[in-house]
Amino acid sequence: MTSSFNKPEARPSIAEHLAEEIFGGRYHPGDFVPRELDLCERFAINRSAVRSDLRQLVDVGIIERISGHGSKVREYSEWHILDAQVTDWLTRYAAPNPDIQREILAFRLDVEPYVAMTAAKRAKARDLVAIEEAFEGLGQNLRNATCEEERRLHSECDVAFHEAIFKATHNIVWAQLSHILRPSIYMLISMSNESASDPEESLERHRRLMESIRLRRPKEAFLAAQAVLAGTADALGLEHSASSLGRSVELPHTAP
Repeated sequence: MTSSFNKPEARPSIAEHLAEEIFGGRYHPGDFVPRELDLCERFAINRSAVRSDLRQLVDVGIIERISGHGSKVREYSEWHILDAQVTDWLTRYAAPNPDIQREILAFRLDVEPYVAMTAAKRAKARDLVAIEEAFEGLGQNLRNATCEEERRLHSECDVAFHEAIFKATHNIVWAQLSHILRPSIYMLISMSNESASDPEESLERHRRLMESIRLRRPKEAFLAAQAVLAGTADALGLEHSASSLGRSVELPHTAP
């Protein structure tokens, strides 16, 4: 029997709407988002509801309320990028935004060569198996990537490959960080895989990284990780000569 009562429609989420526009690049750090009254009129909801939703964005560092002026998008460095909600928005909405892509890439350029170098020193047999299995899946799905599902599996194997390297450091912080950042790394990898001009060359760069870790060659692992990320940057059309710290990423002389 069908109920004669209809559930009330859920009101539109201002937080979700603004997150999509901010992460998608319509509003940049320093820009003001629409005023409360404008949002009330646009979405036909009361001011209390608008303020509640804006509060969600304030609480995770994305916007700040400025008395008498409105709500302004904060610098990327102020965003709580490891917050679960922010990570979710990042994954769903940031793909068209080259500024956010560049920030994620800069983080990976700063971190992953050192992670690979550490993995080459500390990886155990089970770690090498995990890296190799992910690599084999990467190659298999690359050769069969003729539909969307197979391309998705290819990207999943690519992410698993990098996760296995993080885990091979046997550092609990690196391992947990790879889990937290997985959605944003997946976004970057899936986009670069779709636009890569030479997938076979990308696969070869991953193979060299795997081999340098397997053979316990930290310096080679460092450089191989840089090469993998340079390929990602090229596929996305992003600059990769400098890290987010404003310097070229170079192999430290103290690396064994």
